[in-house]
Amino acid sequence: MRKISTEEIIRNLREMCMEANYSLSGDMKSALEDAYKKEESPLGCRILGQLQKNMEIAGSEKIPICQDTGMAVVFVDIGQEVQIEGGFLGDAIQEGVRQGYVDGYLRKSVVKDPFLRENTKDNTPAVIHYNMVPGDTFRLTLAPKGFGSENMSRIYMMKPADGMDGAKDVILQTVAEAGPNACPPFVIGVGIGGTFEKAALLAKKALTRSVGEPSPLPHIREMEEELLEKINALGIGPAGLGGRVTALAVHVNTYATHIAGLPVAINMCCHVNRHAVREL
Repeated sequence: MRKISTEEIIRNLREMCMEANYSLSGDMKSALEDAYKKEESPLGCRILGQLQKNMEIAGSEKIPICQDTGMAVVFVDIGQEVQIEGGFLGDAIQEGVRQGYVDGYLRKSVVKDPFLRENTKDNTPAVIHYNMVPGDTFRLTLAPKGFGSENMSRIYMMKPADGMDGAKDVILQTVAEAGPNACPPFVIGVGIGGTFEKAALLAKKALTRSVGEPSPLPHIREMEEELLEKINALGIGPAGLGGRVTALAVHVNTYATHIAGLPVAINMCCHVNRHAVREL
């Protein structure tokens, strides 16, 4: 049995909150650089250049890439041979997020109640998803999610007869409706299958995949490529001001589903697709 202390979990999440908000991951940096080379619109190129400059300043001066430092979403992969010592795992995760946002001077955007709207003043509680895995692995994935793009996300409970073409149609419709409101160029996470809540979780998790990493399933990989091409043909462009780079990537995750259903969830993400991963 491998033992991991709550103190170690708190320390790592504290650092991850700042890391994710100050610096984009290497895959996102490469994707923006490639987008700059592909963009044909002069205004689009100018915007992409500004985004890269903003990214450099944020990283060097240790300030947030975006003023919306998001609601913290934490994915925990915990091996069945791992024992947590020193307290409750959920409390440790919340404390790590609290310290990261307070000590890192990150904007606190979480309210205690969806109607009363009183700010918690430390950006907790985070949203936590646990996944039990074999062995003694313990992996934390932090994905701070801003709500400019989150608000433009959608879920559709489709009929099986709608098929892949129907799924493609609602994905394209969602992106078109999001337009400039979700701060393009986008990374688009799609979840297909499962149940109402599973599809949404698949879409959220798809955003943590390395940008441009294709699905291992040939038919889904082809779907991702087709969707990316069609989305970039919409002409929304960087910041919604026109151009050929509307999306950096489309990631589709799938799961088994019921004979009577075809859930399709689309989780929009802006050009600040933040995620940090650590194995303890």
